[in-house]
Amino acid sequence: MLMPLKFINTGQSSFFLTLRKRVDAYFKQKGLSPHANGPMWAKALFFLTGYGLLYGLILSGLFSLWAMLALTLLLGAFAAFIGFNVSHDALHGAFSSRNWVNQLLGSTFYLVGASPYVWKITHNTVHHTYTNIPGHDEDIEIAPGLIRLNPEEEHRPWQRYQHLYGFPLYSLSSLSWVFRKDYLKFFKKKIGQHANTDHPRREYFTLFFSKIAYYFFFLLLPYLVLDITWWQLVVGFLGMHLAEGLVLALVFQLAHVVEGTAFPLPSQEGSIQEAWAIHQLGTTANFAPRSAIAAFVCGGLNRQIEHHLFPKVCHIHYPALAVIVRQTAQEHGLPYLENKSLFSALGSHYRLLKKLGRKA
Repeated sequence: MLMPLKFINTGQSSFFLTLRKRVDAYFKQKGLSPHANGPMWAKALFFLTGYGLLYGLILSGLFSLWAMLALTLLLGAFAAFIGFNVSHDALHGAFSSRNWVNQLLGSTFYLVGASPYVWKITHNTVHHTYTNIPGHDEDIEIAPGLIRLNPEEEHRPWQRYQHLYGFPLYSLSSLSWVFRKDYLKFFKKKIGQHANTDHPRREYFTLFFSKIAYYFFFLLLPYLVLDITWWQLVVGFLGMHLAEGLVLALVFQLAHVVEGTAFPLPSQEGSIQEAWAIHQLGTTANFAPRSAIAAFVCGGLNRQIEHHLFPKVCHIHYPALAVIVRQTAQEHGLPYLENKSLFSALGSHYRLLKKLGRKA
């Protein structure tokens, strides 16, 4: 029986109070809004337009089967990029100061094949509060029984090879999301410590209607308008989701499951003996922070530390915030975890998978 979890600032740290004052002062002195600016809107338009164009080119039937397969792989990647750059900020309320704009842009999550409503529960409420805490953060429960990311989880013999089969398995995450995860989470009575009952009646309709619409546009409609066999349709659909799933899963894993990140256990009284913000520093890592490409396609999720501390600030501002966060963390003697490149982060995740795959 899990108890409600509390964060107790036992060290009486002033870290987050100081940090928030400095971040507020930054926006005030620069005369900036913490929401999207021109370049951010341009980036959102680029990914949404690219996604629509790729989908239209596939349905045009003007290309060879191999070319269409390449387009479906690219479409899957663009779906992930929309999730990172548009949906994610909007669902956190970070894209705009207007709720209707965030709701509208948050609905782009349907293009990923996922439910915005379920995501806000599992991600915004649960993951952002109980990051990397076994038994509370279900984001570290990937493929239970196959992938062991929780050091407290029971070890199974085949997990000693998870560093080998883990990456291919990640590519299935998008398919699981489309056909299984949202339904499972929606009807689960409890997600972590969040009571997952009493959903608004309209959300039952929205969940099933949006899923049926997705199946129509990505399974039935292509089969009706294209001169392809059923198995060619399946290959294209699988290819799209394998690309989408691998991109989604890797970006999320590289932020919390690398060497140095903690998986803290609560006390018997159900508390974490540190402030929530300090907990975020210990369980979160940045990767490729100086890569313009990573920043462009990952929607700022390569700067997860800044995102977890300021989820309602648009990711376009994270590079500037990172300077403030790093300096403040150093002044308070706190960790600031970072992998310098994408490849170093991948290597770190691989090594941690290998370590967690061994029996203690």
